[in-house]
Amino acid sequence: MKALCVTEAKKLEFLEREKPELKSKNDVLVKIKAVGICGSDIHIYHGTNPLATYPRVIGHEFSGEVVGIGDSVTKVKIGDRVAIDPVTSCGECYACRTGNTNVCQSLEVSGVHTDGGMQEYIVVKEDRAFKFDPEISWEEGALIEPFTIAAQSTSKGDIREGDTVFIMGAGPIGLGILQVAKLKGARCMISDFNEYRLEIAKSFGADYVFSPAKEDVFKVVENFTGGEGANVVIDAVCIPQTFEQAVLVASPAGRVVLLGFHAEPSKIAQLNITKKGLEVKGSRLHANKFPEVIEWFEKKKVNAGKLISHRFKIEDIQGVFDLIENDPSKVCKIVVTL
Repeated sequence: MKALCVTEAKKLEFLEREKPELKSKNDVLVKIKAVGICGSDIHIYHGTNPLATYPRVIGHEFSGEVVGIGDSVTKVKIGDRVAIDPVTSCGECYACRTGNTNVCQSLEVSGVHTDGGMQEYIVVKEDRAFKFDPEISWEEGALIEPFTIAAQSTSKGDIREGDTVFIMGAGPIGLGILQVAKLKGARCMISDFNEYRLEIAKSFGADYVFSPAKEDVFKVVENFTGGEGANVVIDAVCIPQTFEQAVLVASPAGRVVLLGFHAEPSKIAQLNITKKGLEVKGSRLHANKFPEVIEWFEKKKVNAGKLISHRFKIEDIQGVFDLIENDPSKVCKIVVTL
C-alpha cells in the first residue's frame, strides 16, 4: 500500500509498505478515505514538533470504511463508516484511573508518536473506531476528531447557559469551540486577524467578532460584558501574550482554558489569578468525547462542512503545504481525500 511520509523536515515521500493485517480478536482494519490537516501536521512537516520522530505518516484527523474485523469485534461491522480516535492510553496510570486518558503518562497519538491517517489502510483496536451515519460525508467524518477538542475545552471551561465566552482565535479549533459554546447557550466573542475566518464566525452565530489589529481587546471585552469581564476565556491562539491577556480579561470567578504548547513563559502576576479566584486549566486532546460529538454531527447541531475551505487529493499533497505557506489568509480547514 501507499503511505505518505514526512521523512525529514520539509520532505514528503510516498513509500510502499505492506498492507497491515489483523493481529488480535479486537482489531479493526480500516480503508482510509479522508484526512484533515491540522497545525500539528504543519509543525511536523516543518520539523518543529518536538514529539514527532521521522519518518512519520502524518494525520490524526481521519475517517474510513471498515474492511476487516477480528473475531471479537461487536461495535462495528464491515462496510461501516468510522472516525478514528488517534489517542492511545495505558488505562492504568493516575490520569487514566481518574478518567483523564488524554493526559496519560504514556500517551501516544496517531500521526505524531505513531503513524497516522495518510496511508491507504490502518489497523486500530475496536475501542478506537467510532461508527457514524452514512449521511455524513467522509470529509466531515474526518472532522469529528477536531470537534472532540472543542468538546473537551468547553467542558474544561464549564460553559453554562448565559455565560459570556471570549474565544481567542478563529481557526478551525476556535470555530469549533464557538459552535459548541453557542450550543451550550453562551454569548460569544471571538477574535482573529483573519477577516475570512471572522466572516465564518459570524455565520455560526458569534455575538461579536473583531480583529485585535483594529480594536483593543480589553475595551472590547469591557464593553461587551458591561465591565464584568468574560466568564470563560479560551485561548486558541496559544502564544505567551494571549495567555497574559486571557487572565486579565476574565471575570471574577472566571475560567481560563489553554490549548497551547508554547514553551516560552508568560508574565503573569499571581495577584491577577488569586484576587479574582480564577480557574486556569490546560486542555489537551479529549477524554471520551467521540460519542457526544458524533451525536452532534448526526443531529446536525454543529456544521463541520462549513469549515472546509479546500479539498485536495493525496497525490497533490505538496500543494497543501504550499498553500498554507504562501496564502494562509484564504485557508480555514483543508481535507485530503484518498
